[in-house]
Amino acid sequence: MAEARTADRPVLRVLSGEAISPPPAWMMRQAGRYLPEYRATRAEAGSFLDLCYNPAFATEVTLQPIRRFGFEASILFSDILVVPHALGQDVRFVEGEGPRLDALEGRAQFERLREAGDPAIFSHLAPVFEAVERIRGALPHETTLLGFCGAPWTVASYMIGGRGTPDLAPARALAASDPALLDALLDRLVTVQTEYLVRQFRAGADAVQIFESHAGVLPASGDGDALKRFSLGPIARMVEGIRAQVPDAKIVVFARGSGLEGHARVIPETGADAVGVDWGVDLAALRARVPATTVTQGNLHPETLIEGGRALDAAVDAILAATEGLPHIFNLGHGITPQTPIAHVEQMLARLRGGR
Repeated sequence: MAEARTADRPVLRVLSGEAISPPPAWMMRQAGRYLPEYRATRAEAGSFLDLCYNPAFATEVTLQPIRRFGFEASILFSDILVVPHALGQDVRFVEGEGPRLDALEGRAQFERLREAGDPAIFSHLAPVFEAVERIRGALPHETTLLGFCGAPWTVASYMIGGRGTPDLAPARALAASDPALLDALLDRLVTVQTEYLVRQFRAGADAVQIFESHAGVLPASGDGDALKRFSLGPIARMVEGIRAQVPDAKIVVFARGSGLEGHARVIPETGADAVGVDWGVDLAALRARVPATTVTQGNLHPETLIEGGRALDAAVDAILAATEGLPHIFNLGHGITPQTPIAHVEQMLARLRGGR
């Protein structure tokens, strides 16, 4: 069954190492505020968390960009912070400001979190798994369904800081003052999120992506190798744990901000099938540095998609040139932004698919 599914779904074929020309495409945050149909559904749902936890609404917004653009992959609509919410931490989304959490400042707050084996965690997340089932049932057969979660370091940084912080000072301060506490938090997230992704696979996900959005603050060299200790190491444990239960699991890791060196380390050090490439990395340089069998994804700057015109055509052409004859999934180097014109997404796909 898995082999038949892979043969019919271009993104899975690439994740298995096949080069396809032109490459299949999807966009991070492709279900989002740049689409009027998303804004209408979001208004109907009420709060952002209500949108995430209502399987009917989550399914609808996940399908919207597939109906409009025919992307070769769809990604579950949810948020990385549903996991700390399920662990018992208060999570809320403030309009115009983003997520807010009750900051985990020390051991007292950590002790109030649910233990990794608490069944209430996955009861809380049951609507997410129901959404995965519904989405897979509604998608075209050839469209790959991606599940996802945040990487332990990224999720921990939000839990510790209570919000996104530019330099992740609270998380880095805890790493220095109480490394054992940070390790305990990362361990719990590894255990819970491994099972979270396994359950997404069992609900119908074809592949998953682990978002390490905050890799950029972790030095990749020097004493301790913070990138390995706090990011790539915990992700590797997740990959190993997922494959112990889902042996053929296809996994993408996006280590944003980790630079050319960090991107080159993702697959060999985590065991992932593909490395998501942010817009700050020279894709041609990365492809020259890693084995030809390496599966890459992404790299188009979201601001270039906003600009459109000749700049967008040139950027699409550069990505195609850098990955010609190599396994690559076309994507952005970060999420699409709300001000992106729909016409520019159409232009991007027309340029990409011109050879079809």
